[in-house]
Amino acid sequence: MIRLVACLALLLSSATLVVAQQAAVKIFAHRGGKLEYDENTMQAFRQVYEKGLRGYEIDIRITKDNHLVVFHDADFKRVLGIEGSVETSTLNEIKALRTKKGNPIPTADEVIEFFNSKSGLYVEFEMKTKSPLYEPELLERYCDMLYQKVYANMPEGSEYLMTSFDTRPLKYLGDKYPQVEMLLIRGEGLSENVLEEAKKLGITRLGCSVHGTNKKMVDKAKKEGFTVSLWPGHSVEDFLLGVALGSDYLCTDVPVAVTDWVNEHGSWITLK
Repeated sequence: MIRLVACLALLLSSATLVVAQQAAVKIFAHRGGKLEYDENTMQAFRQVYEKGLRGYEIDIRITKDNHLVVFHDADFKRVLGIEGSVETSTLNEIKALRTKKGNPIPTADEVIEFFNSKSGLYVEFEMKTKSPLYEPELLERYCDMLYQKVYANMPEGSEYLMTSFDTRPLKYLGDKYPQVEMLLIRGEGLSENVLEEAKKLGITRLGCSVHGTNKKMVDKAKKEGFTVSLWPGHSVEDFLLGVALGSDYLCTDVPVAVTDWVNEHGSWITLK
């Protein structure tokens, strides 16, 4: 409750936000809303859509036999409760697995087909390509496969982005596919260093930690032509902090709770 009051106070005291003004922000469901649904599963993606959400963030890995699947962690322990990993498993082995909540691990094809059957979606495809598993040859094969799958049949009006903490796939994609939309993720507050890093990569979209970011830095980034996305959104309070900071996009683990709160209490906030 104290954090909620503090966030509201920051909103109301902001130089650019007053009670009579509307704040506009796009929210998207981190891993399909990982604190509300079984993360990165078709069940989560469908339920989020049914709740009226139109934004997603998902994670992509490659199997031992070169198939792309949707899974976040570097191993199976947390989500499945067993040993192993995507990168050391075949697609057939992956298809036989179930999460602790009983859902299968979806392939990238299945998820992209679902997204492509809709219109007006915002989707971030996070490339989980940490070394040493993803060395140059595999990294390039992964990037080419994912790019082709993501953009082959993207519906008009939808917005698909390739994102990563790893600058290698971003650089590779930017060099080979200049038209690709990309976002650089950083687990720290927005700073001059992050802006400079993005400029060197030719990237104008940033995903930084809402904690450690200040409004002055957000305003500066936007003035220089950057689109700012903030995370993690573990709660409504995190969402409100992101709104107060002037973020364009907010990644949230609780998209339904945020939407319900805005519908009940946030008439001055427009969810794009």
